[in-house]
Parts: sequence; C-alpha cells; structure tokens
Amino acid sequence: MNGLSAGDRDPIIRVRGLVVGFGEKIIMDGLDLDVRRGEILGFVGASGTGKSVLLRTIVGLVKKRAGTVEVFGEDLDRVSPGAHRSLERRWGVLFQQGALFSSLNVRQNVQVPMREYLDLSPRLMDELADLKLEMVGLKADVGSKSPSELSGGMIKRVALARALALDPEIVFLDEPTSGLDPIGAGDFDELIATLQKTLGLTVFMVTHDLGSLYSVCDRIAALGRGKVIAEGTIDTMLASEDPWLKTYFHGQRAEAMNAGR
Repeated sequence: MNGLSAGDRDPIIRVRGLVVGFGEKIIMDGLDLDVRRGEILGFVGASGTGKSVLLRTIVGLVKKRAGTVEVFGEDLDRVSPGAHRSLERRWGVLFQQGALFSSLNVRQNVQVPMREYLDLSPRLMDELADLKLEMVGLKADVGSKSPSELSGGMIKRVALARALALDPEIVFLDEPTSGLDPIGAGDFDELIATLQKTLGLTVFMVTHDLGSLYSVCDRIAALGRGKVIAEGTIDTMLASEDPWLKTYFHGQRAEAMNAGR
C-alpha cells in the first residue's frame, strides 16, 4: 500500500447516481463511488451483483441508463469524441482471464493499444512491447510465443503489460488473480503493489480474493443491492454489520488472515 492518507487524495474517478440494467433487470440502482488518486481500491461483492459491469460501464463498454461518470474531472457524457479518445489513452484495462487475442503472439497483443492510439514504427513498437513485458516480470523472448503456450500466470502478466502499454494513470483490473494458485496470486499482488508505487498508478481492482484485499488494497468498496453498501479500510469491512460482509470477512479463511495480522 502506498501510505497516502485519504485526505491527500482527490477523486480521479467520480460516479454518481449510476443506473445500469439489461432488459428488466437493474444491476446498478443509483450507485455512488469515488476512486481516489494514487490508491488501490478493491471492489467486492457477491457473485452476479455486477462488479465487472461497473468496471465496464466506467470505461464505456456498457451503456448506462442514468447517472454520471467523471474521470480526471471530465464528465464522459459531455466531452467531445476526440477528448474522450484522449482520456481513454490515460487508462488501461486487464480483463477477466486476460482476454488475449489467440491469433496474435504475445508481443503483438501488447502492441494492440499502441497500434490503435499511436503512430510508431514497427521497430519502436517491438522495443516498447519488450520493455512492458520486462516491467511485469517476463523475458523479452516470451514475445514470440502464442497465448496458447503460456501458463495462467503468464497470461495475466501479458494482459497487464498490454494494460500498461500507453503508460496509463489508471489501471482497471478485473479479477486479476482469478484462476491462479495462492503463490501465483501472491506474486501478482506483489507485482501490482510494486508497479503502483513505481509508476504512481491509481488501481481499480474488481476482486473476490481476500489475499488481495488484505495485502495491497488501501480501501475497499462493497457492492450490494445495486449500490455501494460499505467502503473504507479492511477494519471498516470487519466492523460492518451487513450480513453478506459479515459472512465474507469473518469466514474461516478470513479469520485465519485476521489472526495473522
């Protein structure tokens, strides 16, 4: 964790009155949330409550029905297409399961944002892609491999390298440790914490991994009934009387972590 107090951070993402639905099913129902500059925010909730939907709504992949989303102080509904495109360059996204393109090799996957937003020579893109791979702990020779040749942990790291391709200020992580064994998950958490400190990132992490919440998150926000039902430090979560939060943060695994604090 980066050690900044809450008062030292202004909201870099501000969501107010968000309503999102599919057909007659309402997923977000007047949701409010702030993500503060320079923090790692863990976003939790029961399965099917819409954690990933919120992430995708913020980055514009899911259309909202009402409410506002401000990023870098800009209302995303009010900026011009050109300005919106400029804002998109300032964030990166790691999707669930990595979402690498199977028809591209690793280096080409990392280069996808560069090809979309930048006008660079092939040689420079290769050099930058190899640099990003090294940043996430992979050797440059991995660049020529196809996604099918990679382990689950390597896929996550390649996806993270792609998310970092344009040197973003915000990184959105959707279940980054899902499918990893405990050692791999711990290593990935450590990588996120190191990159956050080194690069000064703001990290919005959708997760169900208690290890991530305890080890790297500055704050946690919990989703329930279409709204944020609690937010704060891990101690705030532990003190909550909400039934789901009590079950989640006081289960057998959670209690083992609490005993080790």
